[in-house]
Amino acid sequence: MRQIILDTETTGLEWKKGNRVVEIGCVELLERRPSGRNFHRYLKPDCDFEPGAQEVTGLTLEFLADKPVFEDVVDEFLEYIDGAELIIHNAAFDLGFLDSELSRAGSHYGRILDRATVVDTLLLARERFPGQRNSLDALCKRLGVDNSHRQLHGALLDAQILADVYVALTSGQEEIGFAESQPASRPAAVVSFMPVAGARPRIVAAAEEQEAHLRRLATLRKKAGRTLWDEVVEPLVVEAAVG
Repeated sequence: MRQIILDTETTGLEWKKGNRVVEIGCVELLERRPSGRNFHRYLKPDCDFEPGAQEVTGLTLEFLADKPVFEDVVDEFLEYIDGAELIIHNAAFDLGFLDSELSRAGSHYGRILDRATVVDTLLLARERFPGQRNSLDALCKRLGVDNSHRQLHGALLDAQILADVYVALTSGQEEIGFAESQPASRPAAVVSFMPVAGARPRIVAAAEEQEAHLRRLATLRKKAGRTLWDEVVEPLVVEAAVG
């Protein structure tokens, strides 16, 4: 699966007030691993920053004066995200700004959702941690993601941090290979077994192996909330109790 972690920086909080995108940062994941093929552009906004916005990003109009405008990079950007699954924290914010930029560039560009699907990590975090703060910084602290180098907001830096947060937020079964994809064209194998005479050998896990197994399950439950092992074992326990 091709996923793109996306973040933007803007001149203010609302695109409806004429604020513009000044930075786009994207990190590509292939099968949940960084591919190294990132997308990063600073953009000249042709408008001023709202009070406080510059302090958040550290960007200035002087720095952005010689940067391209959105219309100069729109085709390259859309080609990069085309067909991918976008991972965005508070997706409504970024999508609103990007769709606004696309409409300025030309109605034929459509909307972001015409070209890619979107997963909002803020909604994922609220489902997993209801009633708690789920900002990017709060999630970094809760999930053990190092963001000590994040002094200012930056689109590429935040996308890189969000990539680590997303993997930690959705980890669990993938860690032990349950989510690995199998080739669609793999031929079926036919295996014949000869009957074995005598008693079948019975292998029993040692006490330390059972303890290690339970510790591993506890770690997976803490990260994912539940394990596939629970789906198999619990019905068997209930069936045995009823029987």
